[in-house]
Order: sequence, then C-alpha cells, then structure tokens
Amino acid sequence: MDSIPLLERLKDKIEAVEAEIQRVIPERIDDGWARLQSGNDLSSIPVELWQRICDPARDLLGRGGKRWRPLFMLLCAEMYGDWRLALPLTPMVEIAHNGSLIVDDIEDGAVQRRGEAAEHIKFGMDLALNAGNLMYFLPARLIDTASFTDSQKLILHRYYTEDLVRLHFGQGLDILWHRDHLNIPGEEQYGQMCRLKTGGLARLAARAAVIAVGGRQRTAERLGSIAEDFGACFQIIDDVKNLGPGVPGKQRGDDIIEGKKSLPIILYLERYPDRQPQIRELFEIAGGEDSESAWKAVEQLIERIAPSGCLEQAEGKARTLLAETRDNLERFAPRCRARDQLSELADMLITG
Repeated sequence: MDSIPLLERLKDKIEAVEAEIQRVIPERIDDGWARLQSGNDLSSIPVELWQRICDPARDLLGRGGKRWRPLFMLLCAEMYGDWRLALPLTPMVEIAHNGSLIVDDIEDGAVQRRGEAAEHIKFGMDLALNAGNLMYFLPARLIDTASFTDSQKLILHRYYTEDLVRLHFGQGLDILWHRDHLNIPGEEQYGQMCRLKTGGLARLAARAAVIAVGGRQRTAERLGSIAEDFGACFQIIDDVKNLGPGVPGKQRGDDIIEGKKSLPIILYLERYPDRQPQIRELFEIAGGEDSESAWKAVEQLIERIAPSGCLEQAEGKARTLLAETRDNLERFAPRCRARDQLSELADMLITG
C-alpha cells in the first residue's frame, strides 16, 4: 500500500469536488447565480433574499464533513473511464446528504451538528427545513446542465429519484422505531434500514458514476449493490461509535436521546430479552423533557450495554460485511489503482 496518506493522494479530486459544491451553492450569492436557478421571471427578487434562503445550506456545507460520497463517485467513475466526466454530478450526492442531515436533526430534535449548533437552532426551524428540502431538489438540475446524452440524462434522473425515495423510506423506518419502544427491529430489518438510509446515496454515487463515463446499466446496477453494502457498514460503525467513544461533532449517546434502536441495542435485547422493560424505561426517560435525567438515563443505558460485548459484536458484524463487500468489489471491478483506492477509502472510513 502506498505510504502517502490516501487523502493526500486524492487531493486533486477533493479540491475539484469542493469547487463543484461552491459552484452549485456558493458562499456569496450573486445575480448570475440567482437568475440561473430561478429564471429571469424572478430576477426582481433582491439577491440578499436568495442569500438568506441558502444560508443554512451553505453554513452546513462550510463546516466540512468527510466528503466520502463524492470521492466514492469519482473513484467508481475512474474504474470505468475518465473521472472528470462524473465530476459535475458530485454535488448531487454531497448536497443531498447534507440536506438530509438538516432534516434529520429537525426530526430528531438534535441540538448539535459537526461541533456547532444544528441549523434549525441557528437559523430557525422554518428556514432550515426549507433549505434542507432545497438541497434535495437543487442537485437534480445538475443532470440537465451537464454534457450528457438524453439517454444518459434519463437514466440519471431515474437513479436520483429511486435512491432519494429509498433514503426517505430508510429514514422513515428509523423514525418509526425511534418513537415506539415496544417495537424492536430484528437484525435483518435494521440492516435493510441501513442500506436504504445510508447505503442509498452510496448506491447513487456508484450507479451515476458508471453512467456518466458511458458504462453499461448492468455494470451500474451491480456496482451500486456493492456500494450500498459499503454504506450499510458505515452506518453500523457510526451507530457503534455513538454508544462507545462517540462521534466527532455529536454528543455521545445522543442516539439514545433520539430513541434510536441501533445494532448494539438489538443484539443486547436478543441476548437478554427479559431486560427489555428496563431498557424501555431508560429510553423513555432519555426522551423526556428533563435534560439532566435524560443524560443520566443515557449513561445508565450505555453502562448496561458496554460490559455485555454487544458493541464489539456489532462492530465485528460490520467488519465481516466490509470484508465480504471488498471481496465482491475485487471480483467484480477491473483491477486498477482506483479500485484499490476505493477499497482503501472504505477501510479508512469504517475501521480507521
């Protein structure tokens, strides 16, 4: 493996992605951008109002993030052609992802994102929600403004719609389980939720990349399935970290505050079904309005889970799925530098 860190080797792609994101939602809105997005019939609206509408989106994008989805897209593209052909589509997965974070924080009542106040806390519920929804729709226009054939555009629009719908079904399952402490999903249901919610945009990145470079739909579909599994691994590990060392930029254990039934919880209750009433009670206290009692309940629940080995068991399942997914990638994709870097990126995100 190359001794130079992966992100240093991908620096040209990272910089290109940032430039594309800036092009789609710039830090400072001007008249040209406003006319391009809204049409001349709305050109009388002052540009400062467009700026305020986009402020929550630009604020969250400016806080950074891993940017692994657009990198994933470019590496998938490079395996089958010129990655620059897919570059105009990279904001499609990154901006939509960030829009989902704004909406997710509102749904969960989260107060923090990437180490700062959540956008609905900073800008208000209404403006943040509008910005989150804008970030779902705005990227779809990239398909039409890029230099693709009509056939490519049709397929890309279908992929975008399919995977955004899958994302919302996955999020919907997560919400239903948040609210119902009597309904504990099984491992299979939880895995499907991860594939829909987090795997969906990875699937979109892979499928869109293949089509953008002129690849076959059959190739796009198979690579998309592999990418979806990578996304599921990422979600499982993220859930484990939330109950273990914590996730940078978020409060440790806030998944419990939100009522999330993550894999360690599922495994714990499968092992100790008689303890479900106590776990349910802690979830109910954690989701209550008394902040001090809520965080005490979080710590008590984590203290119950931690010694059981269920965190390690959940992480082990994610690592097993990662190994299987990497094997599938190596069997299916052509041997090349991009394939190796894609596998390295997944390993860095999930086990690093």
